[in-house]
Amino acid sequence: MADQIPADATLDEIRAGLAPLIADNAAFDGWSTLALETAADGAGVDRDIAALAFKDGPVAMIDAWFAAIDAEMVAKLPPETLGAMKVRAKITALVEARLEATAGNRESLRRALAVLALPQNALRASRLGWRSVDLMWRLAGDTATDYNHYTKRAILGGVYTATILVFLDDESEDWADTRAFLARRIEGIMRFEKTKAGIVKRTQNLPSLSRFIGRLRYPAS
Repeated sequence: MADQIPADATLDEIRAGLAPLIADNAAFDGWSTLALETAADGAGVDRDIAALAFKDGPVAMIDAWFAAIDAEMVAKLPPETLGAMKVRAKITALVEARLEATAGNRESLRRALAVLALPQNALRASRLGWRSVDLMWRLAGDTATDYNHYTKRAILGGVYTATILVFLDDESEDWADTRAFLARRIEGIMRFEKTKAGIVKRTQNLPSLSRFIGRLRYPAS
């Protein structure tokens, strides 16, 4: 039996408590009202209250599940663990922790991605994806606030999405094929970052076209 959710729990607490249980049912029932009601019954939550907690439907259920996966990832890799790793190892460990958190519900993940792929869910899907990669980079110690902030997250988002697609059909022992695929893609990210850093260093003292144009428009007094 699932752990009971207290009767005085807030809607946020209900969402957090029910999300993994809904995911357990979504493999068979999809991200549906049936999956929600089954989870609610198992956790002792009134069905009407559960429906209110997930009034936005399947995407809200998936959102809450992804948030639960984030929380599991953070718990598995606390700062004292990540602090001893190099950036490459941190990103690899974080992605693998997320995959491991969904390993028992790969069919639910497949169905979640199908829901998020619907045109009406495109914006929400992009926000959920960004939330995950942003968290991973922040846990890895990234503090960039310039364009690097966005390029790092965009690149990792592509790597993470591609890795999930491999993971969903990976039948190798301990997901060896997925881990090898991820390692190659992370290596690509590191090479790109190294090359980018070299270009920035070589060009930082060169004349800036934007500064030159700015001076033409706003000459010094």
